Amino acid sequence: MGHILKEMGKRVFNVRQQSWSKNGYYMIYLFMIGLFIGILVVNAGHDTWIVDSDLLGTEMILRLKNSIPEGEGLFGYVLKHRLFTLWMLALLSTTMIGMPVICVYICYMGLSAGCLLSVAVIRYGIRGILFVAAGLLPQAFFLVPAYIGLFIWAVSINRTLYAPKTYLDGYERYSRQFYLKKGTQIVMVTVVVIMGCLLESYVNPKILHFILKIF
Repeated sequence: MGHILKEMGKRVFNVRQQSWSKNGYYMIYLFMIGLFIGILVVNAGHDTWIVDSDLLGTEMILRLKNSIPEGEGLFGYVLKHRLFTLWMLALLSTTMIGMPVICVYICYMGLSAGCLLSVAVIRYGIRGILFVAAGLLPQAFFLVPAYIGLFIWAVSINRTLYAPKTYLDGYERYSRQFYLKKGTQIVMVTVVVIMGCLLESYVNPKILHFILKIF
């Protein structure tokens, strides 16, 4: 009997590991879909994005050179924006429309990144890639894992509340330990986001200012 229970425990653990891995990859797939759509949109509408728009144009780069925001003012703005998005997505994950909205948001993030990267490369070539990288580092090392963690957390919460219950799901749904664990996880994600905001406000502007010297 003990051997059977041990084997059942191993299977449950393996299923959970696979589920977490699958959810993380699923988020990456959604982001990549948005990224490729963004690249296609810019290349298909070249005149709209490059000729008729000042996105990453000479005037915009000049303004950035002269006035890159940094420090406490930028930190307050970035922190407010990041935490609002984080907690809004977390709250939405407890509703029936939560997962579709989060999936659309991930695709939108990819779409935005694809558009920005394409415009930067078309305008400046290799320098454009450096510019985009400078705009994302080093905060991306914290924000990307945080958003992946948020997505996995949201899937777990949403499935527990709305998916057809198995024995394990039914047990967890009414378990204080489950909600304590999920509360601890979202607090940890929040802390990681705050660390990313600090880097985005105090370190990233210096990197961006250095890279802009080649423009």
